[in-house]
Amino acid sequence: RVQLVESGGGSVQDGGSLTLSCVASGLRFDLASMAWFRQAVAQMREGVAVSPADGIPVYGDAVKGRFTISRDNAKNTLFLQMNSLKPDDSAMYFCASRPVSLVKSLFPSDWAFWGQGTQVNVSS
Repeated sequence: RVQLVESGGGSVQDGGSLTLSCVASGLRFDLASMAWFRQAVAQMREGVAVSPADGIPVYGDAVKGRFTISRDNAKNTLFLQMNSLKPDDSAMYFCASRPVSLVKSLFPSDWAFWGQGTQVNVSS
């Protein structure tokens, strides 16, 4: 059974930074594509960043240049370094996975497994 557990969310001020983590189990992490999504209240889930197992990361337009996705295959852990945070970045952040190596989609429907989320709040 695939499990994804996010952590690292919290409250920061405008311009601050946070690093999110997602620990995965029940899958071949080194062969899986991994991603971060976010969902604000009353809004649709939005793709933030994708880390294909063997490819170049993909970023949503809203976070390009500010967020960096990375992974530690030895620790089955996915990261999201978030810099220059803005109030519009406030949302529940979800980790997602798909046991296929070269998924680059930012569409939620293309992802198979999801974590429970970690909340990020950015105040102005």
